[in-house]
Amino acid sequence: MSVPAVVVTGLGTVSSLGLDAEALWQGALACRRGVADLKLFPTATHRTTIACESPAVALPAELGELAAAERFAVKAARDAVAGLPVAALRTRRAGVFFGSSTGALFEGERYLAGLLRKEEPSLDMLATVQNDGPGTAVARALGVRGPVVTYSTACTSANVALGAALDALRSGEVDVAIAGGADELCEITYAGFNSLRAIDPQPTRPFRKSRAGLSMGEGSGVLLLETEANARARGARILCELAGAGRSCDAHHVSAPEPNGAGAVAAIRMALRDAGLQAGDVTFVNAHGTGTPHNDDAESKAMAALFGERAKSLPLTSTKSLVGHLLGAAGGIEAVLTTLSIVHRLLPPTAGDEPIDEALGLDVVTGAPRALPARNVGLSTNLAFGGNNAVVLLRSFGA
Repeated sequence: MSVPAVVVTGLGTVSSLGLDAEALWQGALACRRGVADLKLFPTATHRTTIACESPAVALPAELGELAAAERFAVKAARDAVAGLPVAALRTRRAGVFFGSSTGALFEGERYLAGLLRKEEPSLDMLATVQNDGPGTAVARALGVRGPVVTYSTACTSANVALGAALDALRSGEVDVAIAGGADELCEITYAGFNSLRAIDPQPTRPFRKSRAGLSMGEGSGVLLLETEANARARGARILCELAGAGRSCDAHHVSAPEPNGAGAVAAIRMALRDAGLQAGDVTFVNAHGTGTPHNDDAESKAMAALFGERAKSLPLTSTKSLVGHLLGAAGGIEAVLTTLSIVHRLLPPTAGDEPIDEALGLDVVTGAPRALPARNVGLSTNLAFGGNNAVVLLRSFGA
């Protein structure tokens, strides 16, 4: 039995490059980095001082008090569904599928800090600390009455959510899905990645010889997904197709990827089977590309295992070089940029001036955007702590 095609009809982002998808796209084309001195909390006790902070999001007062991650999520989701009739959301045939790593943990930290100062902070600060805060905030703000599910699988969370939304649309559980992720900077994760020496004191340099770690970021990336039939019935503009998704686990180490990239290979092969595609159909890669030596090395080995010699000429970029690592939201914002690359037939460059590490054997796009063919299949990969791997395939509609 054939499954219905699932298409992307709306996009929304919040990132250090701005408050919408257009700001992300224009910043990416200009290879503009959103990294600066961290202002959210003091950095004197940390080994690094920079991060990719997002602008504050203003929302209508009737939505109530929301944590930063919830604001990011609601803003991006409202943008993504801007062309959808309200009645289509306020039904049990619409769902929210979201990823988040830390939820609104920064607010929890502020509550604890108040207690330690012998103050009496409001318990309202703890109301949204759960990982499901951003996703449920989206459902409340938009009046969604169908399934609302949050996935927390570290840096693969949003890609897992996209895969779950794909399954729900194909199975007929929903006709419309708001899918992606949101996360906010907080001191626990900043300190934790610093203790692992995984944060680069300079802006992250994925796939460069001098790479020394990641830059942490925050924000949200959301896609409006629909069955093709639903999108056509309402005359929606179809941006591309979410063709497949795959997930795997290395079962190797709590924080380090499997060195040979075998877990990533398994997830990508699963996604290709899910989409009915071959490795040769992929025209570009939006890599996990954190800039940590181990991750970039493992990912390059996965590309070589999948694409062979073609890996040396397959255009590849890293969104994290621009907006940092959004943890549970990374897959969402990277899927948005992958979609925009397909729509505009341009692949934004990976930021940085240092030489690419030729030993990795990858065709990393640098300097200026790379023109893409008329029909594209974009592979967007995320590799996470705990050996989690989740990837999605997006392709030109009708390809």
